Amino acid sequence: MSIRRTAKAARGAVAMASAIGLALVVAGCGGGDGGTKGTDGDKPPARSTAPKDSGPGSPAADSDKVIGEMKGPDGVVVTLHSVVRDSGGFVTVNGTVSNHGNRAFNAIDWRSNETELRSRSSISGATLVDKAGKKRYLVLRDTNGECLCTTGLSGLMPGDSRPIFAQFPAPPAKVTQVDFQLPTMPPASVQITD
Repeated sequence: MSIRRTAKAARGAVAMASAIGLALVVAGCGGGDGGTKGTDGDKPPARSTAPKDSGPGSPAADSDKVIGEMKGPDGVVVTLHSVVRDSGGFVTVNGTVSNHGNRAFNAIDWRSNETELRSRSSISGATLVDKAGKKRYLVLRDTNGECLCTTGLSGLMPGDSRPIFAQFPAPPAKVTQVDFQLPTMPPASVQITD
């Protein structure tokens, strides 16, 4: 056998061993999720201490109370129900997004531009603005880079509504009035409650 054939056979054996090893690694890392995946299809759902959605079409907490409303393009309306300061040092915004338009809505434009953020369709681009203090507060992130906000916000069909939430660092205690902002939507001035 020539040296050329021997080298070619050795490269083939190394490639086959690498492929088998990679397949074993992927198989070992891929199990244990019980077959459930997040709505983005490539990761399990994020876990946080934030309020849990009860599913599509379910109202947010205190959905009868309206403290602000934002009307955007294509008949999308965000109704804000509460902005609550927690003793843990954060503020939670709760609301409902409704599609009054005639085509499905995807929140892809509401995500932030951060490259390390993993959520594709979320409200991670939301901000709280303290105009008096001239400060803007971004949505909090967990240690995995997930926003502490509603994720998987895609395929909202005409006539449907979904609850939304976002958690922010708390402004100083003296700040009680802020603007809640989402990309593509006009801001809504809201009162922070304790």
